Amino acid sequence: MTTRRTKSSTMKFLEKAAGRALTLAGLLESIRQGEEMSQIDFAKKLHISPSHLCDIEKGRKVIGPERAAKFARLLNRSEEQFVRLSLQELLDGAGLKMKVNIDAKTF
Repeated sequence: MTTRRTKSSTMKFLEKAAGRALTLAGLLESIRQGEEMSQIDFAKKLHISPSHLCDIEKGRKVIGPERAAKFARLLNRSEEQFVRLSLQELLDGAGLKMKVNIDAKTF
């Protein structure tokens, strides 16, 4: 029997609020705004420059999975979710019609 994973209620809520599929860039911007932080302060928290954060939020830079996991740890968020969004953006940017699912296992 095959089961299909459905989106979490949080993901559905965020996508409905944004009016589009959630991206890592959009998630980071939402977290920053939700915490009422400036790009300068949020960039410090992520150990990157404000201009780099701006490029990420505007979709001019894509975050790789390793850096996505690091950002998740710095923000005390789900590494799996950040990595999944990062990988999905890479696939979407390559024009590949695939969906990423992460199954995190400890080794």
